[in-house]
Amino acid sequence: MIRPKPPITLAACLLALAPILATTARADTVTVFAAASLTTALAEIEAGFEAASDHDLVTALAGSSSLARQIQQGAPADIFISASADWMDQIEVDGLIEPGARFDLLGNRLVLVSHGDAAPRNIGPDLDLAALLGEGRLAMALVDSVPAGIYGKAALQNLGLWQGIAPQVAQADNVRAALAFVATGEAPYGIVYATDATAEDRVTIVGTFPEDSHPPIVYPVADLANRDTPAENAFLAYLQGPEARAAFERQGFTVLAR
Repeated sequence: MIRPKPPITLAACLLALAPILATTARADTVTVFAAASLTTALAEIEAGFEAASDHDLVTALAGSSSLARQIQQGAPADIFISASADWMDQIEVDGLIEPGARFDLLGNRLVLVSHGDAAPRNIGPDLDLAALLGEGRLAMALVDSVPAGIYGKAALQNLGLWQGIAPQVAQADNVRAALAFVATGEAPYGIVYATDATAEDRVTIVGTFPEDSHPPIVYPVADLANRDTPAENAFLAYLQGPEARAAFERQGFTVLAR
């Protein structure tokens, strides 16, 4: 005698789907707005975070000033990593950061780079930068708004070098764009972060600017106030973990977060 199969109940269906539903419920997307100088390190961190969690990471990379303005205008970012405390201060004053959800993550150094090989130089008041440039241009990020450009201009002013070369500065939207000018030979020299030079084989570090010639280069991180999800908290924890630390250090960053 063939026994009829028991009817499939709703409860049985839900029980069978429970693992799938649980995974779907946990999965989320974290949108990170980050300074362009973090491009290489964040590519590695993105792959590691996604492999270690059920979450997706979407990164938007540009100059910190541009990203901060987009956040002020309501862009749907979850996390902001700035190359400047000043821009982070502005969005904090606007009430766009979760209370207590900001910390300093990284430090960096400022360097003079050349296209191809070049002799090392001592970066100081005696450097004849105008003679070094000749008829060429000095590539820099926007000197009045992008952190790398602001730091670079401050360093040149403090060393008494800005007046002599200001007309020869070729400004780019962000530090990676300035790096590209030098890498492709459009500019013989440029001022970028040490970590940018590490990421580009076609440039050579000519010298490092004295740390006291410009404000400290600090990268603050903040959880933005538009929403608060487990995925955001997981990513912030990952940023401070050993895998992210190793990725940042491989690119030459100083990790400040403990």
